[in-house]
Amino acid sequence: MFDLTGKTALITGATGGIGRAIAKTLNAQGANLILTDVNQEALDAFKAELGDKVAVFAGDITNPDDVKSLLNFSKEHFENIDILINNAGITKDTLSMRMTDDMWDAVLRVNLTAGFRLTREILPQMMKKRWGRIVSMASIVGVIGNLGQANYAASKAGLIAMTKSVAQEVAGRGITANCIAPGFIATPMTENLPDNVKQAMLDRIPMKRMGTPQDIANVVAFLASEESAYITGQTINVNGGMLML
Repeated sequence: MFDLTGKTALITGATGGIGRAIAKTLNAQGANLILTDVNQEALDAFKAELGDKVAVFAGDITNPDDVKSLLNFSKEHFENIDILINNAGITKDTLSMRMTDDMWDAVLRVNLTAGFRLTREILPQMMKKRWGRIVSMASIVGVIGNLGQANYAASKAGLIAMTKSVAQEVAGRGITANCIAPGFIATPMTENLPDNVKQAMLDRIPMKRMGTPQDIANVVAFLASEESAYITGQTINVNGGMLML
């Protein structure tokens, strides 16, 4: 697909369905990988699948001390980070009138603030090399909103706006920053939904199927590559036609 030999990618939320697909795809294109998530056991098992060009770090990316430790860990293993994939995300859904401050703050911390903090800390490396790729996982919900997800929608819309701002700041240094906004993606979570709910989702998708994690990973591989050098500040909607902009 796209040759990433010699590049090092940091992927957050690496053991989830989309994170795993991204990691496998970038690894297949030759990239070194730094995978981070909260579960050491899951990370170790995933590393065993992928091979030697992979380092794993269990930590909390909302904790500034853990972020510093992650970046030091990265330097020890692969020196510089060329590609940052802000993929980690959580949901805490309820109607706005019932949403607590803690529910709001938790989602914003993981989905938006952690992505900004990692971007800020890694940018100097990329600017020095005059090459870098930042890909952040937004959502169709961050574009159109969704009932019961005011916190999640705000975090993903914020990620899109942040990405546009960063893209303008660093474009002259050979660094691109883009978002991907998935629609409904088939994951273990969606598999557990009632059949009537899944059918209602499918009725809204012109392609009449949910996306797969690989559909997302393929776009990540492109945006991480040299071939995407003239694309920045964009949100690539991957949703089977559910939203056409």
